[in-house]
Amino acid sequence: MGWIDSLKRLRPKGNRYASMLNGFTPIYSQFGQNIYASDVVQQCIVCITSEMKKLSPTHIRQDGQDVIPVSGNRQRVLNQPNAFMSTSDFLEKITWNLFFNYNSWIIPTYDVWTDDKGKERRSYKALYPVQPTMVEFQENAAGRLYVKLSFANNFETTLPYDDVIHIRYKYSVNDFMGGNASGQPDNEALLKTLQLNHELLNGVSKAMKSSYAINGVVKYNTLLDEGKTLENVKELEQKLSRGESGFLPLDLKADFTPIKRDIQLVDSNTLKFIDEKILRNFGVPLCILIGDYTKQQYEAFYQKTLEPMIKSFGEAFTRPLFTQTERYYGNKIVFYPKDLIFMSIDQTLEMVRLLGDSGSLYENEKRVAFGMRPLQELKGKRMQSLNYVDVALAPQYQLGKDGGSNEDET
Repeated sequence: MGWIDSLKRLRPKGNRYASMLNGFTPIYSQFGQNIYASDVVQQCIVCITSEMKKLSPTHIRQDGQDVIPVSGNRQRVLNQPNAFMSTSDFLEKITWNLFFNYNSWIIPTYDVWTDDKGKERRSYKALYPVQPTMVEFQENAAGRLYVKLSFANNFETTLPYDDVIHIRYKYSVNDFMGGNASGQPDNEALLKTLQLNHELLNGVSKAMKSSYAINGVVKYNTLLDEGKTLENVKELEQKLSRGESGFLPLDLKADFTPIKRDIQLVDSNTLKFIDEKILRNFGVPLCILIGDYTKQQYEAFYQKTLEPMIKSFGEAFTRPLFTQTERYYGNKIVFYPKDLIFMSIDQTLEMVRLLGDSGSLYENEKRVAFGMRPLQELKGKRMQSLNYVDVALAPQYQLGKDGGSNEDET
C-alpha cells in the first residue's frame, strides 16, 4: 500500500459526532455539480493555479521585526513534499482540489519520538494531498476533534483534526467546511450563467450549420416522376460543383430561386458580458485571462484574488505543523510570492534605499521586499549608510564638541 500504510493509525474508541451550532450532523460528501465542463471556468482556475504554483513555502521564525529562515525537516518537506510531486506540482494540486470541493486536505506523515526532557518530537517525512469522498467530524470524551476521511477505494482513516492541513474556500455558513451549509460547493448561481452561456454557444453553432443548409429552390417547368427528379437534382449538384466562376448554367426547363437567409448571430458584447460574468465568480479579469494586463491590473488581481488565498495557505499549514508553544515563539509557514511581485523594480529599489540607508530594515527584510527567501547568514543583521548622522550629534561634526566654532578646522 506504500505511504497509505502510514495512515492506518489506531481508530479512537468512544468518539461521537462533533457538535455543530446549526444542529446538523457533521458528515459531508465531497462531490459537487460539475461546473468544470465550461472552458471559461477551466481557464479561470488555470490562471489562478498557474500563479499559486510560483509560491515559495518557507519555514520562518518571527523575532520582533526580524524574519529568520529555519532549516529543518519541515523545510525539507516543503521543498520536496513527497516522492511523487515537486513543490510546484504540490501547490497546483492543492489549489485544484480547493476549487473542486471548496476544501483541500493534506495529510502530513511523520515519525514521533521523546527527547531527553520528555517532550514529544516529530520529524516530518512527507505531505500528501488527498481527495476524500466523505468527511465525518468526531470528538472524543475530552472534546478533542477528529476527522474521518473515506476514499473512493473504500479506504478509511480517522485522524486528529489538528494533525491535518485543511484549507477552506468560501468558509461561511458551515461550522467545519467551506462552501454552503452542507459543505458543498455553492454553484447554483454560477450554473445558471453557465447554462445561459451554453445555450448562446449552441445558438451560434446552429446558425453556422444553417448557413450550409438549403440555399435555393429549382423549379422544373414540366411534370417529372420521382426518378427523373432525383436525376435532375444530381445533374444540378454536378453543375454547382463545376461552377468555378460562380455562375450556374440552366436550360429553359428549370428556374432557380435563391432563398434569402438573414442569420442573426449573438453580438460580441453579449458574449463578452456572459464571459465576464463567469470570470467575476473567480476574481479573474479578462485582461489577466488573456495575458494582456498592466502592473496596476495585476496588482488589483493579486490583492483581490491571490493574496487572501496565500494568507489562508500559510495559516492552514502553520496550525498542524507547529505546536502551540512553537507558534508562540514565532514559528510559521509563509508562502513567499517571489515571482508574483507587481511593484516595479524602480519603486522597490527606492523604498529599500530610503529605509535601508537609515538602518530601518534588516537585511532579510530587504530580500523579502523583493519576494526572495530570507537567508540564515543574514539573521539579525542591519546595515546603515555612513552618509547619515544622528540629529543630536550633527553640531559636534560641524562646529566641534562644545557647539562653538573650530578655528583650526576653519
